[in-house]
Amino acid sequence: MKQLARICEGNEIIVTHGNGPQVGMLALESANDPVLDHPFPFDVLGAQTQGMIGYWLMQALDNVLKRRVVAILTQTIVDTNDPAFVAPTKFVGRGYSKEEARRVGGGKWALKQDGALWRRVVPSPEPMEVIELSTIRDLVATGTIVVCAGGGGIPVARDKKGYLEGVEAVIDKDLAAALIARDVNADALLLLTDVPAVLADYGLPSQHPLGKVSVEELRSMNFAAGSMGPKVEAVCRFVKATGKHGSIGTFDDAPGLLDGSAGTTVVP
Repeated sequence: MKQLARICEGNEIIVTHGNGPQVGMLALESANDPVLDHPFPFDVLGAQTQGMIGYWLMQALDNVLKRRVVAILTQTIVDTNDPAFVAPTKFVGRGYSKEEARRVGGGKWALKQDGALWRRVVPSPEPMEVIELSTIRDLVATGTIVVCAGGGGIPVARDKKGYLEGVEAVIDKDLAAALIARDVNADALLLLTDVPAVLADYGLPSQHPLGKVSVEELRSMNFAAGSMGPKVEAVCRFVKATGKHGSIGTFDDAPGLLDGSAGTTVVP
């Protein structure tokens, strides 16, 4: 948060965050809880992790900045007919050896290989609309830093009467961030991660970091679906829709990502 604070002065900031490890941990605890008749569904676990991580970020930012910060429990509309419900892809929780995965999953989980380990995967439908968007806009307009859409937001859908109900899924955090950035007309979308730039030809002798790159160039390359792929797609969507710039890089490089002098900067 000290690194993030370096770009907060003089700017209106909306902070989103992931929840994959935490929601996976809570899902496992819930499934193994002998008191529960049914494990908590992922919409409820998403709400729980939003509150937990939102609290940490809100408190840390307040301690560093002495500026108004609020965390909002955020719901994100998805389509229950999204093909993601047939083919789960979103990694949640810790990694296991193949033998551990079979034992822990018990035949009830969808599991996929993630590098050398195996992890649980759940449906990750497209984010369509953030219910609390107008509230986020109003708060930002007052100078408040808003923490929202944790884990992509709580996945919800409307029933035939138009009522909201939870959906068993985990939304991609980067795609949700791009949706919010587009809909609030943000000047930039920064995806802060643990690598200094997007790497082209990852794992090959020709591997190299990308600096300034166009949407068309970036979309012509291949990136891992479970890691860099969603980040690249999120930035491309934002840049394509707004004509503004998006950047991917480390927390330490946040000021440079904002002005386009560090990391990978995506332009129209």
